[in-house]
Amino acid sequence: MSLKGRDFLSMADLEAGELVALLDRAAEFKRALREGRVRPSLQGKLVALIFQKPSTRTRVSFEAAVRHLGGHPINMNATEMQLGRGETISDTGRVLSRYVHAITLRTFAHREVEELAEAAEVPVINALTDLEHPCQVLADLFTIRERFGGFSGIKLTYLGDGNNVANSLALGCALAGMTFTAASPPGYEPDEAILGKARSMAGEGAVRVVQDPREAVSGAHVLYTDVWVSMGQGDEARRHRDLRPYQLNRELLELADPDAVVMHCLPAHRGQEITDEVLDGPCSLVWDQAENRMHAQAALLCLLMGEEV
Repeated sequence: MSLKGRDFLSMADLEAGELVALLDRAAEFKRALREGRVRPSLQGKLVALIFQKPSTRTRVSFEAAVRHLGGHPINMNATEMQLGRGETISDTGRVLSRYVHAITLRTFAHREVEELAEAAEVPVINALTDLEHPCQVLADLFTIRERFGGFSGIKLTYLGDGNNVANSLALGCALAGMTFTAASPPGYEPDEAILGKARSMAGEGAVRVVQDPREAVSGAHVLYTDVWVSMGQGDEARRHRDLRPYQLNRELLELADPDAVVMHCLPAHRGQEITDEVLDGPCSLVWDQAENRMHAQAALLCLLMGEEV
């Protein structure tokens, strides 16, 4: 099995066996890093990191992963590139392919990362678009497997705005064999086309959308949420009013499985989509999630850039 030279734009780009291989490689990297024996798998390799949106975890975790593996990250702010002055995404991809060994892009429209991948001759990684955030979900699945030892029988409930993270979670849970439920008010559901794709991967009953948050969390093993207002979204007061019943708090957590865990991709707006006592409580895996971004992305870079599995 080889992922060499492939792009990673969506969780749907992987097969189940490839997901397992990626998570195994992430676990190996995490152990090796703690023991001081990381192989310089990217020695002599350059990775372009293009950010058209602000970033903390994505940017730092990718840069740290590349450096730990012996490679060299090139951080590129889109406003300082010709991309910001009218050069096409395709032309940028063709040129960068002559300089670097892989490209990551964090942008708005999903079509932009697809266009970049179509033109580039090196692997392209989706570091977030408005439609999907697959690198986050790789780390999420790695974190869930660490906690539960596997995915069989695990039920994940996502609460709130059905955004890019929710979309990628639906696909990731389907790929891993988990049950996915999204609890969202009308008009805030995850993307219908992505839900359809997830159902085709997992079966109709394994991917659900409901409106009642109490129904959604009943018996769930993983409770997941994200911010209610993302960059560029208007009418903040209306969104807060509509999403308030979906706040991840102690009341909802008590309805879940006794061993349930709490996840959030960060940054968190404390007191809005999640309460302090839940975010900082004993059930929270949020800080493990954040760390595991680096480990999962290190594995992804290694496998896309040539390491066999």
